[in-house]
Amino acid sequence: MLNTKKYVPWLYILPAIFLLFFFLVYPSINTIYISFFNFNSEIFVGIENYLYCFTNEIMLNSFKNNALWVILFVPITVFLGLIIAVLLDRVKYESWIKSIIFMPMAISFVGAGVIWKFVYAYRPASAAQTGILNALRMAFQLEPIPWLIIRPWLNNFCLIVVGIWIWTGFCMVILSASYKGIPRELLEAARVDGASEFKVFWQITLPLMKPTLAVVATTMTINVLKIFDIVYVMTNGNYNTEVIANRMYKEMFIFRNYGRASAIAVILLVLIIPMIVINIQRFREQEGIR
Repeated sequence: MLNTKKYVPWLYILPAIFLLFFFLVYPSINTIYISFFNFNSEIFVGIENYLYCFTNEIMLNSFKNNALWVILFVPITVFLGLIIAVLLDRVKYESWIKSIIFMPMAISFVGAGVIWKFVYAYRPASAAQTGILNALRMAFQLEPIPWLIIRPWLNNFCLIVVGIWIWTGFCMVILSASYKGIPRELLEAARVDGASEFKVFWQITLPLMKPTLAVVATTMTINVLKIFDIVYVMTNGNYNTEVIANRMYKEMFIFRNYGRASAIAVILLVLIIPMIVINIQRFREQEGIR
């Protein structure tokens, strides 16, 4: 007699498998396929699109800017999220303060870009300033600065500040949950033994929070590798602020070069996959400990 019970679970997961294949697996395979063809997907060009990505000056600048985002954005957001989570744990109005810090996450990234574009707005010194930063500089008799167009390092840093403003609240919430999961008896025992707050944090709190820190850091790395909204709204990649995702958008929807856009998408996917693998390994390690 046929045992139908073992097939019942498949009936539940088949819809999910179908959706994953249709919306994730098939598009990924098709994108890889298109990346080996010319701009209108008619002529096979081999690895020509990939050679373009690794030799074109604009693309190389995009890789450099994305690397700058990873180097600055990830450590700063994770560090600020951790420090705020620990410091606010003893504050009376903890929930209110955390709500305010988390509030930027409730704003769309496009909206955040528009808000900060006004913050950085520049007008000549002879005109009234509409940007907050330049208005403050004028109040102290200082010349206004064109924040988003003056120098490449400053332009990118100004954009990274917007990303930090948005994502610090997210890091804080995740790390705060992890911190509250630490047994208070361990912390109190260390304090009774004469350990300073710094030693308690460095030798007890931080080691116990390492798995969560790793997950948050890899998640932020994935987010920043595909950063798009902030750059698109504030500079559209001009003034040496181009990033990989924004360049992919331009190649696809402005230049109509589907081959190059697909190649950039594949490269972006390859860059993100290691972060996904690291996260999966972390989850498996945690499940093994449990």
